[in-house]
Amino acid sequence: MRRIHLVAAVAAATLAVTAAPATAGDRHDHKPAVPDRIELPDGWLPEGITTDGSNLYSGSRADGSILKIGLRSGTRTTFAGAPGRIAVGVDHDPRRDVVWVAGGAGKQIRAQDADTGEVLRTYDFPSTGARFVNDLTVTRSAVYATDSLSRELLVVPLSTRTKALPDPSRATTRPLTGDLQLAAGNNLNGIVSTGRTIVAVQSNTGLLFRIDARTGATRQIDTGGRTFVNGDGLELGRHQTLYVVQNRDNKIAVLRLGSQARTGTLVDTIERSEFAADVDVPTTVALVKDSLFAVNARFGIASPATAQYWITRAPVR
Repeated sequence: MRRIHLVAAVAAATLAVTAAPATAGDRHDHKPAVPDRIELPDGWLPEGITTDGSNLYSGSRADGSILKIGLRSGTRTTFAGAPGRIAVGVDHDPRRDVVWVAGGAGKQIRAQDADTGEVLRTYDFPSTGARFVNDLTVTRSAVYATDSLSRELLVVPLSTRTKALPDPSRATTRPLTGDLQLAAGNNLNGIVSTGRTIVAVQSNTGLLFRIDARTGATRQIDTGGRTFVNGDGLELGRHQTLYVVQNRDNKIAVLRLGSQARTGTLVDTIERSEFAADVDVPTTVALVKDSLFAVNARFGIASPATAQYWITRAPVR
């Protein structure tokens, strides 16, 4: 989803969090503690998360609501959803201060004001068959989204000259060719941009692909035979570090991408025991300074409409 965002300090005082007690040495450190756990509303059904550097934005699969959580102030603002609406992947557009939202089976992408939540534009992607708009990434020239049920890249072109949002009629699809082959289940899921290259993970096979955004040509990234089944959200950090969330495995694979994302070398794995608080099927992450904030989707939980949900911090080594 997002490329790296830097935050000078993260406050937890007014958030519902679980943090380690301060030591004597900590009391001389004026930087507030980073929260280990941030509570979400019961029945929230989270999937996507993003950051603008000062706030986290968590979307809801229940009705498309978005919760904005101030990391410094601790303020919490809910952008109301609507019946039948869904929020899956989310990504913040710093140039326009907009949160882009993947609409899942609703076959749409929404652009929402990051301060008020107002839906500014809706971009529809009709199809003769089922479609699931799963995740998206914002670049200077376009918003690119994955459809987990097709060999298509969904595209909303953006102007490089103005901050104006394009007319909904500009939305288009780009056929994907090359190495990507569809399989049963969820196909392309998490997506990030690195330079002029798009990187996406195929959840069911665990393969990583680089995508030429202009032509739609796909090439499998050489990971030395390693696969990342249940791959969900992607996040790109410093030095071409790629974080691959493996949701039902409750872990995050850490890779170093090679030139133009032709290769990916596994350099670390953040296991379930290494998260700062309980984790239960993390789907996507937002990178803030030296912490990954993961939403716990809790797929398969009993009574999801009333279950507890939260955000868990994972330290970045």
